[in-house]
Formats: sequence, C-alpha cells, structure tokens
Amino acid sequence: MTYKLSVLDRSRTRQGEEPGQALRDTVRFAREVEALGYHRFWVSEHHSVPGVAGSAPAVLAAAVATATSRIRVGTGGVMLPNHRPLVVAEQFGVLASLFPGRIDMGLGRSVGFTDGIRRALGTAKDAMGDFAGQLAELTGWFTGEPTPHPGVHALPAEGLRPPLFVLANNAGADTAARAGAALVIGGLKGEGAMTAAVERYRAAFTPSAWWDEPYVVVAGNVAVAGTRDAARRLFVPEAWALAHSRTHGAFPPLRPAEEIEETLVPAMTDRERGFYEAGLRGHIHGTEDDVTAALDALVARTGADEVLVTTSSYDRDALLDSYRRLARSSRS
Repeated sequence: MTYKLSVLDRSRTRQGEEPGQALRDTVRFAREVEALGYHRFWVSEHHSVPGVAGSAPAVLAAAVATATSRIRVGTGGVMLPNHRPLVVAEQFGVLASLFPGRIDMGLGRSVGFTDGIRRALGTAKDAMGDFAGQLAELTGWFTGEPTPHPGVHALPAEGLRPPLFVLANNAGADTAARAGAALVIGGLKGEGAMTAAVERYRAAFTPSAWWDEPYVVVAGNVAVAGTRDAARRLFVPEAWALAHSRTHGAFPPLRPAEEIEETLVPAMTDRERGFYEAGLRGHIHGTEDDVTAALDALVARTGADEVLVTTSSYDRDALLDSYRRLARSSRS
C-alpha cells in the first residue's frame, strides 16, 4: 500500500521532569523523525493539563519549524472555539510567511474540559456548536471572502493558503466536507464508525480554495518493537494515565511501565482496572511485519492517504525505536 506517515506529538511530561523538558523533547523529536523520513510533524493544544506541556501550538510549531528543514509542520490541532478566528488567521499567516510551503493548519472543535478552564479561556461548553461558522470566518480571512468585520484585514494571512485540515469525529466529518478541508479522523477502536464517516466525507466533499479533492488522514496509536509484548508495553504509561484521569480527575505525568505493572496495577480498583485495560485495547502494535500488515489493511478499508501516529510512552528511547522501525517497515 502507498500512504504517507506522519507524527503528532502532544509534549507529554514524564514523572519528575519540568514541563519545559517535554517541550524541548518535542523539538528534538521533530528533528529525529524528520531524519527518518516522516512527512509531517504536528503539535497539539491542551490547557491546564499537568501531564501535557503543549498549550500554545502556534508558538511550538514555530520552534519546530525553526529546528527542522524539510518536514511539514502543523497543528493537530488549534482548538478554534478557544480563539478568535482573526487571531488564528494571523498566527498561521505569520507561520506560513516565515516557513513558506511547510505549514499545515490543523483545527479542532474541543473546548476546555472543566468549567474553570472554559471560563479562563473565555469560552463556553456549547461553543463547539458554532464550529462551522468559526471555520467559515477563519477561512474568509485568508481568501478575502466577506467576514463579520468589514474593513478589517488579517495580515499577513490574506492571500495565503496553508493547507487546511479539520480534526473530526463522526459528525465533524460533515463539517470538513462542506468546508473543502482535509479530514483527520481517529477511531482505531471503532473502525466501523470511522469508515462510515470517511465514506460520508468523500461523498459530500466540496472542492475549495484549500483542496481540490478529498484527502483523508487516519490517526491512532501505533507501536513497533522486536516482540508483540514489548510493543504492547509501550502503551502502558498512557493507558495508566488515562485510567487515573477518569477515576481521580487529574491527568498525571507518565510513569515507567515497570513501575505501573509491578506496583500500581495490583493496587487498582475494579473501576480503575477497567479503564486501564480499555486503554490498552484498540491500538496497532507488534513487530514490523505485524504493523505493516495492520496498517495496509486499515488503509485498504478506509482509502486513507496518510496515517498520523500519536503514540506517547515514558521510555523515549523505546518510543523513538518504535518510530524508526515503523519508518523502516513502511519503506520495505
């Protein structure tokens, strides 16, 4: 199968480290995956999450683009309800002007996950409902189409066309199609719904100033190692962190897999263990041959043009080795 491979890094923090270390690691990691031949490197937006240092994706994308030379750089994504569309247009206008031909504009519709964060951001839980309108205003600042603010110009964005991607779930695929945007969709844990959304997106796609035809990126966790067990263990730190967040209300920094399996898992309640085990399921993992076969089958089912890998783990060396093996297997 022929498809591009890309990376989304969420700047996950590790136990005992300052958030700044996670951000520096993101920049270093971008250089490493560029050398491995990956197509894109994206960063994310999270607010008031102790386990995630990436809160300002446009700023971090600038640092990544400065430290690299070839790989495309973008956001997966800027959460549009948290920002004024004019400001987002200006940010990407600056990025696209400084790094011509390398910047991707990936946008999402999530808002802060607590009332306090939403108040601090100046948004509301129902702000997601107007995502299509916010997206139309944003693209209008680039294309010069009418916006709600006559006489105002988004400089230097006006006239530029950084590729537009919409991060979507099932319903968001329709918004991406109407906007003529590329679709980024996760859902390895529910491939049936994902495949249906992709089919609906392609059927409803409207060509735009951004894309002439549909473009689909499927996103998910992928781990490659010398054995299936070793690959599966790469998911352990993130699965534990997700289980902890859903039972304690706080998303913690990553811990070593050995500590989790030997100390934390035996002490889990039934409810915690249920979340933990669910967090280990639905991903693609195994040896190079295993993962190549699984990704080829996924791309065959969805017709995806690209696979965006989002895996996080405590052991940075093992994680980089996974990406190295994945890049190697995709070229074989």
